[in-house]
Amino acid sequence: MSVITHIEDLRVMAQRRVPRMFYDYADSGSWTEGTYRANESDFQKIKLRQRVLVDMDHRSTATTMVGQKVAMPVALAPTGLTGMQHADGEILAARAAEKFGVPFTLSTMSICSIEDVAAHTTQPFWFQLYVMKDRGFIERLIERAKAARCSALVLTADLQILGQRHKDLKNGLSAPPKPTLANLINLMTKPRWCLGMLGTKRRQFGNIVGHVSGVENMGSLSEWTAKQFDPCLSWDDVQWIKSLWGGKLIIKGIMDVEDAKLAADSGADALIVSNHGGRQLDGAPSSISALPPIVDAVGDRIEVWMDGGIRSGQDVLKAWALGARGTMIGRPFLYGLGAMGEAGVTKVLEIIHRELDLTMAFCGHTQLDQVGQDILLPGTLPARA
Repeated sequence: MSVITHIEDLRVMAQRRVPRMFYDYADSGSWTEGTYRANESDFQKIKLRQRVLVDMDHRSTATTMVGQKVAMPVALAPTGLTGMQHADGEILAARAAEKFGVPFTLSTMSICSIEDVAAHTTQPFWFQLYVMKDRGFIERLIERAKAARCSALVLTADLQILGQRHKDLKNGLSAPPKPTLANLINLMTKPRWCLGMLGTKRRQFGNIVGHVSGVENMGSLSEWTAKQFDPCLSWDDVQWIKSLWGGKLIIKGIMDVEDAKLAADSGADALIVSNHGGRQLDGAPSSISALPPIVDAVGDRIEVWMDGGIRSGQDVLKAWALGARGTMIGRPFLYGLGAMGEAGVTKVLEIIHRELDLTMAFCGHTQLDQVGQDILLPGTLPARA
């Protein structure tokens, strides 16, 4: 593809280059995928007010997220198996984010470990925590994140149990891929990906293998993880994690006003309105439609961000106008990574930044902190109740 103009170009390229089971892992939702699709389509219903004959010079998209300066209100979301979209994927994405001036969030279920990413970056990154039944492992994991100078902890609250994801089940998702005939045939069509994987030692869950007694390979890892996600996770655990961590705490996976109030009461620094990319409860509302009532309820007590469905800088601006003081992107950067490695992630950030910058200008603003809901057409907004 000679000219890449938007995120969809990179998605098409990634679909050609990444093995089917890992592409489908990134580009799918649970059950009917209705919520997954709504995350994106509900953004399109919101319309912008175009203004003319205003000074569009000296524009800036810079702001802060939990006190950290960012080039735009965008962070790379925590995504599991990132290192299976492209060899050493977490390292490449973290480097691209650092150079661009936006935060990178490493998943507990990453292929590259906390220590791997820290060794290949110069600035602190964020770490996302899944709470397992093995609390000793969680304590050690938090200590490792602190030792790696991670500057914020993102606690994912909506994966106490795993949603049913049909494509993953049909593909027999695993890392490394299961050597079924269908998977082997598919791998033969992805020579670039295979060569990359042959050239790296990072092909397992780096934060877990070798750090849990009895988990030394993918077989024992699968058995361990299947039993470890904790369905009993509660707000009491949030206080325990907060005391262990002692730094900036962000709670991801809030979709209800009552939960948002509990998140604000917990003393967390930010919450993320997110339905896990439509990968958990199918039939839940889109993230962008859940955002306004949560902002109304707690936006004066805690930073409210959103995640889910963002495919452009216009989507970032719409979320900002509706009260989100930050956004996260998952699938877009995975598309870029699968398509072109580190350069692809950089391209994603460039595309989103340019779209954000130009749209802000067309709506009559040059400074992001001046943008409010008045840039949106009232009849096209999601309900606030």
